[in-house]
Amino acid sequence: MPPVVHAFFDHETGTVSYVVHAAHESACAIIDSVLDYDPKSGHTSTGSADKVIQFVQQQGLSVEWILETHAHADHLSAAPYIKQKLGGRIAIGRMITKVQRVFDDIFNLEDSFKFDGSQFDHLFEEDEVFHIGKLPAQALYVPGHTPADMAYHIGDAIFVGDTLFMPDAGTARCDFPGGDAHTMYRSIQKILSFPDQTRLFMCHDYPPDERAPAWETTVARQRTTNIHIRTGVSADEFVAMRTARDKTLGMPTLILPAIQVNIRAGNLPPADDNGIRYLKIPLNTLPG
Repeated sequence: MPPVVHAFFDHETGTVSYVVHAAHESACAIIDSVLDYDPKSGHTSTGSADKVIQFVQQQGLSVEWILETHAHADHLSAAPYIKQKLGGRIAIGRMITKVQRVFDDIFNLEDSFKFDGSQFDHLFEEDEVFHIGKLPAQALYVPGHTPADMAYHIGDAIFVGDTLFMPDAGTARCDFPGGDAHTMYRSIQKILSFPDQTRLFMCHDYPPDERAPAWETTVARQRTTNIHIRTGVSADEFVAMRTARDKTLGMPTLILPAIQVNIRAGNLPPADDNGIRYLKIPLNTLPG
């Protein structure tokens, strides 16, 4: 059953959010929503999420799932805001608990923080099957970018999260805490083992100057033209490339605010005794 897919591209962060449903059915899932954040002022806003919400309401859709592919480092999740407006269950892979522990060492999270993933409504097991209305779906465990990455196989489509980019952009980095290029190679091979015609939807696009943003491709196209991991590229070759390339990359602009919000399922940290919420900026901790 091919799902109907509606994409929403956020130019500020290069993130693609999706609304997914079966044709002629109202039940839908929202994947990888964006909460707007201005790092200069510390202000959050909901313009990106409101576009998704307006679309869902106009189409008469009913949100069953608000899915996260992983705890993003490049944008804040709008999942709680969308849940407040539209309902639905916020879900991510069970290994988010490992990511929470990893980043506790960096952020020294408050004593009341729970490391059991209970900030989310549901934690997917590896390859767990679920449904969006009558539309069957499966949570594919694809770690490497982080230890908790999930891709969502829905009908003839896979929402790959931060594993693959468009073929001319390659693959996602593996140098965040808990990331691993060997593991990423195996995860990508898992995705590319699906039939050639399987549609693949990216979580991000950082396009070269000569083309507009794009986010849909196929297994066949990735196998034959991906600049990092096309057929014939060995695991050792990929790891060597990925390791060398990651050393040249700066940290994402929003990694510090994004991670400490996203490991809370998009909720902001608790307010201090003055009623103000604060984000921590650990000094000299992440690579420069």
